[in-house]
Amino acid sequence: MTSLVQRILNHTTLLPGNVPGWLICARNASKKSSGSSRNSRGRTRGKHRGILKIDGDYVTEGTLLVRQLGLDYLPGLNVGIGRNRTLYAMYHGRVVMTTERFIPNWEHKVMRRFGSELKELHDIPIYKTYFHILTEPQKTNFKLIDQV
Repeated sequence: MTSLVQRILNHTTLLPGNVPGWLICARNASKKSSGSSRNSRGRTRGKHRGILKIDGDYVTEGTLLVRQLGLDYLPGLNVGIGRNRTLYAMYHGRVVMTTERFIPNWEHKVMRRFGSELKELHDIPIYKTYFHILTEPQKTNFKLIDQV
């Protein structure tokens, strides 16, 4: 048995520090690397949809009032509607929310696209929430600065 070890030691090359080469080994990966998975996205952040400004809030021009997917809330006085059905203030003023009877204009492009299920219910009154902006009344006093 000792002669076998001596034969192995005699035939191996010695590395610096008198260490035989067969004592130093490098291991490779023992597992196959895994591929990329498509279902590990995790949770995405919310879109912050819903009512952003409530009744009585003072808003400036261009402030977003409601973000919505459908037409849950409709634009009223001094309120515009964006391409993604977002309601925004067209002027400075106070927000007023009202619930009114909905009488659709079937010729409008938004109603032609999103109001198809309401056409069958034309006999039943539909009530929707409208957002209005009441602007500040202009001052009635006038001060003459210069006369031409």
